[in-house]
Amino acid sequence: MAREIEADAKTFADARRTLIQADQKTVLEVRVVDEPVTVVVSAKGWVRTRGGHGHDPASFSFKAGDGLHGTFECRSIDPLIVLGSNGRVYSVPVSSLPGGRGDGQPITTLIELESGTQPQFYWAGAASTTLLLSGSGGYGLLAQLEHMISRNKAGKAFFTLPEGETLCTPSLVSSPNTDAATHVCATTVEGRILTFELSELKLSPKGGRGLQLTALEEGDALAGAAAYISRIQLCGVGRGQKEREEALEIRSLNNARAPRGRKGKPTNLGFKVKTVSRLV
Repeated sequence: MAREIEADAKTFADARRTLIQADQKTVLEVRVVDEPVTVVVSAKGWVRTRGGHGHDPASFSFKAGDGLHGTFECRSIDPLIVLGSNGRVYSVPVSSLPGGRGDGQPITTLIELESGTQPQFYWAGAASTTLLLSGSGGYGLLAQLEHMISRNKAGKAFFTLPEGETLCTPSLVSSPNTDAATHVCATTVEGRILTFELSELKLSPKGGRGLQLTALEEGDALAGAAAYISRIQLCGVGRGQKEREEALEIRSLNNARAPRGRKGKPTNLGFKVKTVSRLV
């Protein structure tokens, strides 16, 4: 039988008719409509989007026991950056977030956190947006959102936090829709403030620990650093764990001016500072 098959193959065979050759690679391109959206982040880390800008935060509903962490008015083509408690950064395309009026989706299903790490801060905006990142040890750096984008769900190491230090609230330096800040105010938990020109810091595309923002006295820590134009706001806790706020205007800020890395000027706030933010 084998000999008959071989004989038939020689008698009736013809040239291959199917052409086999290398061709160009196919690239799958997913087009995203560029439109205004608002990213909504809950206190427990549920994320979602709502179309357009100008939403009243009171109109957002959440699961029982949850509430609003923050909102970010951006574009559908922008990234959502998540900063972990260990200084690692993660990114999720805003276009991939669930929309509508539902509860959204836990951020932990969109990124892969290391064991013991929690999502601590969020920011959504144009890739060219610049933030000031700082740690409780008194060091900080400037970075753009595009520097923090990672293709891996596991993110990437970015802001270096030595053992015992924590990440402070990020501060907006510049974005396509806001005026660029000109100065930095570094404030300690005990209320020392130091202000200096933003030009004393440089962009750090690869992250790291950054430069020393202010020298710390023993037992004190950096509460936060805010990039500003003319005003900042300090929030903290006073006697009886009562929440306190204090706005500092340009005159007070100018009185605390010194080169970066020096000790701050003591103030008489009367409360422990927890966060520092820019006032427009």
